[in-house]
Amino acid sequence: MCFGFLGLQFGLALQNANVSRIFQTLGADLNDIPALWIAAPLTGLIVQPIVGHYSDRTWNRLGRRRPYFLAGAVFASLALLWMPNTPELWMAAGLLWILDASINVSMEPFRALVGDQLPTQQSPAGFAMQSFFIGAGAVVASLLPWGLARLGVANVAADGGIPDTVKYAFYVGGAVLLGAVLWTMFTTREYTPAQLRSFADAVPERPPVDVSRAVMPGCVLMLAGAVVLCAIRYFSLEKEVYLLAGGLIAFGLLLTWLSRTSSRGMLREVIGDLYGMPEAMRRMAGVQLFSWFALFGMWIYATAGVTQTIYGTSDTGSALYNEGANWVGVLFAAYNGFGALAAVVIPLMVRRWGLRMSHLVNLCLGGAGLLSFLYIREPRWLLASMVGVGFAWASILSLPYALLSDHLPTAKMGVYMGIFNFFIVIPQVLAASILGMLLRLCFHNQPIWALGLGGVSLLVAGVCTLYVPEPVRRRMA
Repeated sequence: MCFGFLGLQFGLALQNANVSRIFQTLGADLNDIPALWIAAPLTGLIVQPIVGHYSDRTWNRLGRRRPYFLAGAVFASLALLWMPNTPELWMAAGLLWILDASINVSMEPFRALVGDQLPTQQSPAGFAMQSFFIGAGAVVASLLPWGLARLGVANVAADGGIPDTVKYAFYVGGAVLLGAVLWTMFTTREYTPAQLRSFADAVPERPPVDVSRAVMPGCVLMLAGAVVLCAIRYFSLEKEVYLLAGGLIAFGLLLTWLSRTSSRGMLREVIGDLYGMPEAMRRMAGVQLFSWFALFGMWIYATAGVTQTIYGTSDTGSALYNEGANWVGVLFAAYNGFGALAAVVIPLMVRRWGLRMSHLVNLCLGGAGLLSFLYIREPRWLLASMVGVGFAWASILSLPYALLSDHLPTAKMGVYMGIFNFFIVIPQVLAASILGMLLRLCFHNQPIWALGLGGVSLLVAGVCTLYVPEPVRRRMA
């Protein structure tokens, strides 16, 4: 059931470790990289709730979730095969959008599948098993360019283009992603909607929420967006901040529309479910916001931070830069490897301390790991930093979903898992909007400080976890 995540994370790990490198090689300025990345999380913001909504209502000979696995995997594999051969920066940015959209089409149904298939008391182990396969896939994917270089594959392109190590890694990634997802499709059965509703731990749908009150938060969000727009003009802020202002205004308009519309279509249902989300999901918002802000900052700036601060170069055509970029791939493999091991330990932590305290401990370990980048100057010692990041990563991929799934209506597992993705995407949009500005204004444009800010952010996320209720375990019939 969870094996497909090995393939999905294989693709994501190649993306996270190498896309900034591809962008810089194709001529992107360091300050423009967050804006080029932003298509990926914005795509997830739109795609996952829609896929969740329709997968809740799908049942055919392929099943409920499996049709979406297949469609997403096919397009993601094609994007991986094409991306390292793009000659232009705009094409690479477009392929990042296609790749992330396709992975999101598969990713959300995989999350919902665990909620569908497992009884309440097994969900922490199920989501931890996903983390194990995520870690296993990401280890191999992140190590591929470094390993290929050790085998003699060219790590610097003669024409200053994408090195062969990256190209071959992406080719392997396309094959692994499609193969792993197909394995899950053909070896996993699904319960019918009627069977799901009959289980003893099925959560009933909540009564409809009065959406007429949505006009007030809608107006507040639109006002906040207008204030950000004025600040951009008055203080001459970076263009990426327009994304933040536009997002606030758009969401405010949607809530205002929700309070007035008589529609019963897909958009009305998704926005209505978002407005009326369970209280546990609302409290998880802060945890997710600070967690994913840290992760997105690490993914964007790790290559630039390590190569510039530790290897002492920003020349993307130099052998030293590409050596440092490959070492970042090793570090990413390390934190995913430690995450796979942490996935085995986390269920034991949960039995002893509970979901909430276990997540707090793991987030604090991750915060300490990222903060250590500010002080370590020997590349190999950064492997020790990745131990904490690995525990945080495994926990972020599992325990929030285990905390949440006990509170979600069985009939709407897919759409709520998609809505939960909002709290992953919004901090990534925020990071893309303000991190570049913060580095320029406060940290002399030193990208290593993005990792330090990420460390603080993980510590704050840990504190927010204390306000999330521990789920009540129901017994099976």
